[in-house]
Amino acid sequence: MFYIVIFILGLVFGSFYTVVGERLPKKESIIKPASHCPHCLKKLSWYELIPVFSYIFLRGKCHHCGKKIPLMYLIMELLCGILFLLSYIIFGISFEFFGLLIISSLLIIIWVSDFKYNIILDSPLIISAILYIVLELIYKDIKTVILSVCFGTTMFVILFLIKVLGDLIFKKESLGGGDIKLGFVMGLILTPRVSLIALILASILALIYVFIAGIKKEKEIPYGPFLLVAFYVCFIFKDIILEILNHGF
Repeated sequence: MFYIVIFILGLVFGSFYTVVGERLPKKESIIKPASHCPHCLKKLSWYELIPVFSYIFLRGKCHHCGKKIPLMYLIMELLCGILFLLSYIIFGISFEFFGLLIISSLLIIIWVSDFKYNIILDSPLIISAILYIVLELIYKDIKTVILSVCFGTTMFVILFLIKVLGDLIFKKESLGGGDIKLGFVMGLILTPRVSLIALILASILALIYVFIAGIKKEKEIPYGPFLLVAFYVCFIFKDIILEILNHGF
């Protein structure tokens, strides 16, 4: 029963996070106006707001104008539900569980905002960092928090230096400011060494995406979504990665 509850919570939060990722880049309120059709702008009724089920029931179309509702909403709701459920299956109710929920939430918001608008929003990053620090204060101690903040700062500096070097080599922006700020959250949660592994994994995932999607060389692709996928994976295997790094070095 608890698996179902966690999954449903993920669906509900996924619906909200999609709205956040959709509206904030356009500087729109996430509260007003109420949820509406992106085509005819008609306010949605309660039965049109049930995550996943409303989309299926309405056959992916607006009840008022009949135009198709973007498939993105369904995908993000399902993805968030799956991520929340996996977090519970892997870690149960624990420090790691709540940490992975923070990463999952950030993943959904940034996937929407970065893929659609090429923007990594500051507010979700700030909120995620604060929530994780509070989580460490509850489960651990102030010394751990100070160390984590130092790790986050270190990762921020590393990514900033990578950007400066990349800009000089490629004569154009090689890394966005949002990616650098995301690096702080990664360092805060993963430690710099594991974060660097996540960077490598993210680059591999991005290259695979470019190859499969057949994207032209000159076209820019958002790096944030791939960083978040690597972030999620590396958090799950953080202890194993650290053990390998410690053994190898």
